[in-house]
Amino acid sequence: MRIVGRTAVVTGAASGIGRGIAVALAKRGCNLALADLDKAGLADTAAMAAGVDVSTHRLDVANRDAVAAFPARIVERHGGAQLLFNNAGVACGGTFDQVSEADFDWLMSINFYGVVQMTRAFLPLLRAADEARIVNISSIFGIIAPPGQTAYCASKFAVRAFSESLRRELEAEGSGVGVTVLHPGGVPTSIAKNARPPAGVNSAHVEAQKERFDKFLR
Repeated sequence: MRIVGRTAVVTGAASGIGRGIAVALAKRGCNLALADLDKAGLADTAAMAAGVDVSTHRLDVANRDAVAAFPARIVERHGGAQLLFNNAGVACGGTFDQVSEADFDWLMSINFYGVVQMTRAFLPLLRAADEARIVNISSIFGIIAPPGQTAYCASKFAVRAFSESLRRELEAEGSGVGVTVLHPGGVPTSIAKNARPPAGVNSAHVEAQKERFDKFLR
C-alpha cells in the first residue's frame, strides 16, 4: 500500500510498539493521528515523528462514546484516514482464580472491545478511501496460551479471530480495506511492568514474576 501522504490513526501511541509504529510511519511520509491516555507520552512520540503532519488525541479506547466520536475529530483535523493501527493494550497477571471479574472485564474492554469499537467507528472512513488497511496488534499469546495469562490470552486470541474473519468478509464484498493481524513476541515495552497484579498475591512474588518475564524480552 502506498502510504506517503496518507493518514494513520495509531492507538497506544505514547510508548512501546505504538511509538515504534508511529516513528516508522513518519519516516515513510505518513501523516499521524496519535491516540493514548498519556498526554506527555503522546507529546514525546509526536516530537520523534518529524517531517509529517501529526496530531495528538487523549482517548480511552474502552470508552464507547469517545471512540464513536473520534472519527469526526480526525476528519476535522486531517480530512480522513486510510490506516488504522489498533495497538492499545494492557496486561493483568495471575491465574484465572486470582484475577478478579472486574480486572478480567477491564482488560477485555481495552484489548478486545477497544479493537472492535475502533474498527466499527472507522470502517466508514476507511471504506471511503481508494485503498485502506486495518492493522490489529495481537500477540504471540494470541497463538500460544501459557498458564498465568488467561485474561490476556483470551483477549489476544479474540483479536486474531476477529481480524481473520473480518478480513474474509471485506474480501468477499470486494472492499478496498485490507486487514492485517500482528503477533509480536517478547518486545521490551512497559505493558508487563504496568500490569495489574492479582489481589491477595504477595508483592514480592509478583515482582519476581515480572523479573523472570523481563528476561525473555528483546
